[in-house]
Amino acid sequence: MKIVFVFMSFFVGIYCNAQETAVLLKEAYNLELKFNEPEALLKYKQILVNDPNNYKALQRATELSCTIGARTAAAKDKRLMFESALAFAKRSVTTDSTNANSFYLLALASSKMAEVEEENKKRAVFARDTKLFADKALAINPNNGMANFIAGKWHFEMVTLGWAKKLAVKTLYGGLPEPSLEKCIEYLEKCKKQEAYFVLNYLILAKAYKEDDKAVKMIEVLNQLVKLPKRIFDDIAYIDEGKKWLESEK
Repeated sequence: MKIVFVFMSFFVGIYCNAQETAVLLKEAYNLELKFNEPEALLKYKQILVNDPNNYKALQRATELSCTIGARTAAAKDKRLMFESALAFAKRSVTTDSTNANSFYLLALASSKMAEVEEENKKRAVFARDTKLFADKALAINPNNGMANFIAGKWHFEMVTLGWAKKLAVKTLYGGLPEPSLEKCIEYLEKCKKQEAYFVLNYLILAKAYKEDDKAVKMIEVLNQLVKLPKRIFDDIAYIDEGKKWLESEK
């Protein structure tokens, strides 16, 4: 009888945890719809306390830590947010190493760490890891839209990066492909097909076309950008930037 009671208690506990997780996921999603990302992030973290391997929570905790961190003014707090994102991303790989998304998350978090790292050698490591993890994601699933975005953004940033930083990456870690606007545009266009409402991709793609002296394509992408729905908080600023840019081209 005791054994039966223990088993029943065990399964009831699992069921209750699952129910609580489902409720928290819904609450987090609703908060995101209201552009309340900090509160949504807290919900995802709450889920991970009871369910450390919840993949949805790990993904959104990584992505929100990156987006919120990018808007954080204090350098120390920004770095802490990006370090948290990297920790969540590593856990996503541990949870599911066969999922292309896991390596996209690692690439995303690595790209953010490259932005705040002050030591040249460490910055080079994060810049290298960004490309390598994006490539791993694309090796698993070539049509992963977000991995294509990270790969395209990597090429764009390396092409437009100051020579000192670019040289450091190339010198310390050979074997990385030569960055090019052609590859950048190829990746970002592929992302556009897979993630049709991802506003930031359009903005960087327009900048890539401008850098490549393709004004007609730049205007075409900007016209598409300004018609997109605002799905996340940052979209407000991105679409506004696109509208002002488009107006200046008239």
